[in-house]
Amino acid sequence: MLRLTYEYKLIPSQKQIAVIEDILAVCRKVWNYALRERKDWYKSRKCVVNYCSLQHEYIIPVDQPYPNYKIQAANLTKAKKNNPELKRINAQVLQQVLKTLDRAFKNMKEQGYGFPRFKNPYRMRSFLFPQFKTKPIKNEWIKLPQIGLVKMRLSRPIPDGFKIKQVRIVKRASGYFAMLSLQSEVSVPDLPAWGHPLGIDIGLNKFLATSDHELIERPRFFKKLHSKLKLLQRRLKSKKKGSANRHKLNQKIARLHQKISDTRKDFHFKLAHHLCDQAGMIFVENLNFKTWAKGMFSKHTLDAGFGQFFNILAWVCWKRGVYFGKVDHRFTSQICPNCGAHTGKKDLSERIHKCPECHYEINRDVSAAQVICQRGITAVGQIVVENDCVGGLSGVYNNLDKCFGSSKPKL
Repeated sequence: MLRLTYEYKLIPSQKQIAVIEDILAVCRKVWNYALRERKDWYKSRKCVVNYCSLQHEYIIPVDQPYPNYKIQAANLTKAKKNNPELKRINAQVLQQVLKTLDRAFKNMKEQGYGFPRFKNPYRMRSFLFPQFKTKPIKNEWIKLPQIGLVKMRLSRPIPDGFKIKQVRIVKRASGYFAMLSLQSEVSVPDLPAWGHPLGIDIGLNKFLATSDHELIERPRFFKKLHSKLKLLQRRLKSKKKGSANRHKLNQKIARLHQKISDTRKDFHFKLAHHLCDQAGMIFVENLNFKTWAKGMFSKHTLDAGFGQFFNILAWVCWKRGVYFGKVDHRFTSQICPNCGAHTGKKDLSERIHKCPECHYEINRDVSAAQVICQRGITAVGQIVVENDCVGGLSGVYNNLDKCFGSSKPKL
């Protein structure tokens, strides 16, 4: 089973925009009501055994069951008979809201996520149509329940053999988008390790360095627009809450944030394709970016978006048939890629790797990338061909003339 998600920009009319906003408003009310119902049930069970709170108390019968998805969905069906607001919204859309809330509570218990929050009009930004009987797209139009035919920018064709299973409508600062969930009854085998290996080392001085001596500068996505964003947020402080001017200014800030996000994602995709053009195997470090985001350079780390880049790189590698693997990140900058000697810890200001054993000199980031490449090749157990540029660890090709070619280091 192969599943893909394609995103398309919608161009709805004013009447259709009103319908979309109405659906979002009702979904928000259903979410908040169901969340309040669950929260009250939890709080009614938190009362101390020997006394009750003098400030407030949630009194719910002892025999009343926990309001899970099944109970809340049944109550929603009953409420639709007397509530005209719920009647005009597709039943499956409201059921998906309850399923999302149920999944949020499961993630809270099983994966340690935070407690689900109530949503204001700006936080409910999407809803889902879970199934379609027929193909909803014709030319550049998509037929959605309750909304009707909506014009869309078919920026790329839907691949043959795929069926549209779900459509999620997303509201963003730049407009409305349709996220199409595509499914095909095919089985894709795992990619074999083959071709030219490429190790990648990421950092804040350079965005990344490759084992083929390529250095990529780090774009400052957030820093370039930080002054403008700071000015708009300073103006927001003086606006009255709930006013039209505050709403307009919030829209400007949201568009600026989306511009930063779109620019970063575009750079990541282009760079991922550029790397896949050069190699048949790509290896990166297995890093914990949550720890990076808490350090001294957290702002710069989050601006670079390394976690998103690794996810995009893995997806592009799978799409283009390039093997993608992660290796141990420890001591990659302290080991010599030429002789394997441990050179000790280096200061951040020291940007050149100098091996005291074999006198191998190279850029520090490139050296780490070559160590990553060596570890990746050792892990997959591949024989390195003459064009593969790696150093001389055990089990790895050890002829510097063939490995480095014209860029043979001076020993």
